[in-house]
Amino acid sequence: MRALVVHTPGGPDALTLDTVADLVVSAGDIRIEVAGAGVNRADVQQRLGHYPSPAGAPQWPGLEVSGIVTETGIAVTRFTVGDRVCALLAGGGYATEAVVHQDLALPVPDNVDLADAAALPEALATVWSNVFMGAGLTAGQTLLVHGGASGIGTTAIQLARLAGARVIVTAGSAEKLAVCGRLGADVLINYREQDFVAEVLAATDGHGADVILDIMGGSYAARNVAALALGGTIMVIANQSGEDAVFNPFHLMQKRGRFWGTTLRARPAVEKAAIMADLFTRVWPWLESGSFVPVIDSRFAFADAADAHRRLEASAHVGKIVLLP
Repeated sequence: MRALVVHTPGGPDALTLDTVADLVVSAGDIRIEVAGAGVNRADVQQRLGHYPSPAGAPQWPGLEVSGIVTETGIAVTRFTVGDRVCALLAGGGYATEAVVHQDLALPVPDNVDLADAAALPEALATVWSNVFMGAGLTAGQTLLVHGGASGIGTTAIQLARLAGARVIVTAGSAEKLAVCGRLGADVLINYREQDFVAEVLAATDGHGADVILDIMGGSYAARNVAALALGGTIMVIANQSGEDAVFNPFHLMQKRGRFWGTTLRARPAVEKAAIMADLFTRVWPWLESGSFVPVIDSRFAFADAADAHRRLEASAHVGKIVLLP
């Protein structure tokens, strides 16, 4: 089969389309003929040599795919050959085929384009596990989403609104904020021109955000604490700022708040399976009804994967970028 491998870590052109050995299908696994592979910032870090695949996973990038089941292991009960699926991977999505345990795959509804479904697993699992399973966002509460126009952001806006929460977002341009508004965000903050702490407190009459979903990390730590509601939770899922987190713990103590950092890729398979099962029960009805729609920024052929990475690294995208074999 063919895969986008990284022989020598480096810039976008380090992605090389090459021939690799076929993957083995174990008893509980399915083989997927890949229709689309989602592009994530973790892939960029892996390409740079900073975030290798965990032991046992393919060593080329790719955390999510969609496609057609072409083979099932002897213990597989949930899928049959020919099924449309999307799946969460520990690595190896940038290939013409992927192998994954059946518990980490979900059926793609007929109303969702098969290739676009590659944009679903990573963003949905990240947002759902952090905002809802972790922080416990409920109807009537306020969610603050940093990077509202990203794949994570556009997912979080829709899920929070469907759950009955109020949504505040930050983004760096009027165009990106306009997309967030169309998706249902209630308060739009241009972080380049406005103080998001002051804007959040003003929009909530001083209450603050009950849950903050943060992709910036260190540089936002103290300001996130200042914008947090009493008893609120800050979920840190990335550190795009590259800085250490510096804040006064007493200020967090005054809020009786939680500062919680998580990753998805390194979680045990049993935890990922539980997240996927909860998505199927709670979120898939919204997907099937069209209430939730993946926001696709652009699609690139495997041969143009370097351009896809350049677009992601420049933060020029709105929603998700998908690679097409």
